[in-house]
Amino acid sequence: MTTATAELLTVPEVMARLKLGRSTVYDLIRSRRLASITIGRARRIPADAVRDFIVNEIEEAA
Repeated sequence: MTTATAELLTVPEVMARLKLGRSTVYDLIRSRRLASITIGRARRIPADAVRDFIVNEIEEAA
């Protein structure tokens, strides 16, 4: 899937998928561990970025 056709998630959707709090998700975005884009005033996270984050965390833990 290319970035242009990627599903974009809201912060609350990412919070639910990762079972994390709002401030933790924003900290991950701020530290660039979780990629995101801004559309107007809305922050959106590509679903691929969430998957990549999970894979990276698993690799780091191994």
